[in-house]
Amino acid sequence: MDDGTNTKLRKQEQEKGDLKQRIWVESKKIWRVASPAVISKVFAFGILVVTQSFIGHISEIDLAGYALVQTLTVRFVNGILLGMSSATETLCGQAFGAGQNHMMGIYLQRSWIIDLITLTVVLPIFIFGTQIFKLVGEEESVANSGGYISLWFIPFVYSYAFGLAIQMFLQAQLKNMIIAWLSGFQFAIHIPLSLLFVYKLNMGIAGAMIALSLSSWFLVFSELIYIFGGWCPHSWKGFTVAAFKDLLPVVKLSISSGVMLCLELWYYAILVLLAGYMADARIAISAFSICLNIYAWEFMISLGFLVAACVRVSNELGRGNAKAVKFSIKVLLGTSIAIGVFFFALCLAFGKKLAYLFTDDERVADTISDLSLLLSFSVLLNSIYPVLSGVAIGAGMQGVVAIVNLVCFYVIGIPLGALLGFLTTLEVKGIWVGMIFGVLAQTITLGYLTWRTDWDDQVKKASGRLERFYLHSKENPEQISNES
Repeated sequence: MDDGTNTKLRKQEQEKGDLKQRIWVESKKIWRVASPAVISKVFAFGILVVTQSFIGHISEIDLAGYALVQTLTVRFVNGILLGMSSATETLCGQAFGAGQNHMMGIYLQRSWIIDLITLTVVLPIFIFGTQIFKLVGEEESVANSGGYISLWFIPFVYSYAFGLAIQMFLQAQLKNMIIAWLSGFQFAIHIPLSLLFVYKLNMGIAGAMIALSLSSWFLVFSELIYIFGGWCPHSWKGFTVAAFKDLLPVVKLSISSGVMLCLELWYYAILVLLAGYMADARIAISAFSICLNIYAWEFMISLGFLVAACVRVSNELGRGNAKAVKFSIKVLLGTSIAIGVFFFALCLAFGKKLAYLFTDDERVADTISDLSLLLSFSVLLNSIYPVLSGVAIGAGMQGVVAIVNLVCFYVIGIPLGALLGFLTTLEVKGIWVGMIFGVLAQTITLGYLTWRTDWDDQVKKASGRLERFYLHSKENPEQISNES
């Protein structure tokens, strides 16, 4: 009996050791993708935050105008382009997992075509910014400032049309460390450029926006040099007319991705719009958008885990390994939640001090201080639902998530926020409470859907998708093994 007990204990210890080893191996794979993605996204979003900080110290009205454009117009377009480009992430990730590397360059070119056409179609919302802001009832001075700033954003958003697809192309083949390095250089040059144009050349708002555009295009051109310069020999075979073939199926997947992410990003934009109808619109918009920017900057860390989830899930589905997908999801969630708890405590500890990085206005700082507790809970939720969204993108299930986002954000979050904001004394706090309930409903629903997903069936779907889009490569007809 003792021998039997000892044998059982030794077996349990061995299983625990194996589990620890598996977690360690999977964590290395996750961080190989997540850490460069976190660095690059924190820096990339950081240039928007830095620009807001410079503008905030120029004028209170222009701070509100910039907040309106960045949170409404740019977020609207970014949602469309990010969603359309996420089809590239799904297809490139699964192609890399299946060893169909040469298809990745074709997917990248198809994404550029789709993104450029899409951006050109929605460009009038930047050109007629003033009229649109007045039409939705924003204060005239804020609308005029926002319309002027929106014109300066046009070169910046065109860099998105190329940059987003490039980054997903590189991330899918685990080359995202180059994105991290280049994003670091981008952030490093953006601060001196802003100082030069805003203060040295005394160009004010125009100078801040010129610095933003120059920094964004520096990143795109640097990434193009890396791709065209021969550092992606298996995945980039040059420009090809094959990019114009089978565009319709890619457009369908892109639209599903676009709707999924747009519904999420526009959710926050609509909440800022609601803040513009508060009694003191300039204070409400400035405070709410600054809190959203702090929230969104921390969200860039979670977005790194979204990228990691997408890459790990799509790669393993491409390889046909359903068990590895499920295990990876568990490790991803555990790691991301631990980081979320840390930043939850950080936001609680600093509160009002964060406000003075963006404004000298005491009223704006006080409003931000009142929102700090709600901001902390939002940051905590940030650690869960992006991972679940990344899982959906990696599996190509964007259409299902789009429906979830529609119900949770637009049936629950926004109506509740409007009710609490306008029919109670909570005002901006009420809008934020509504936002939290919407995100909480989305998180619970996505968690349930992920748990209920048949991953063996998803492997079959991924295989069918890859076969449908596959084109033989003359240079390298054999598939390449990408086991990591």
